[in-house]
Amino acid sequence: MTKGTTSLGKRTSKTHTICRRCGNRSHHIQKSVCSSCGYGATAKMRRYGWAEKGLRRRTQGTGRMRYMKTMARKAKNGFREGTQAKKQSA
Repeated sequence: MTKGTTSLGKRTSKTHTICRRCGNRSHHIQKSVCSSCGYGATAKMRRYGWAEKGLRRRTQGTGRMRYMKTMARKAKNGFREGTQAKKQSA
């Protein structure tokens, strides 16, 4: 057996598949743990300070922010609810 081209042809099995949580091709099939987000091992998302770019990619503000994008406006008005706007006099 040589260590070059003929050996590379034997590498046909997949070790990693698509992760249910993060969508990356990082979910190890035999270990059943995602190497990117930690799904299968922990309920918390996998994040480390030494991986600055990784934090930047999946931090708050990179998605739709369905809840958080209205918070600035609500906070400015003091989180008031159930009130009617006063009529402006001309």
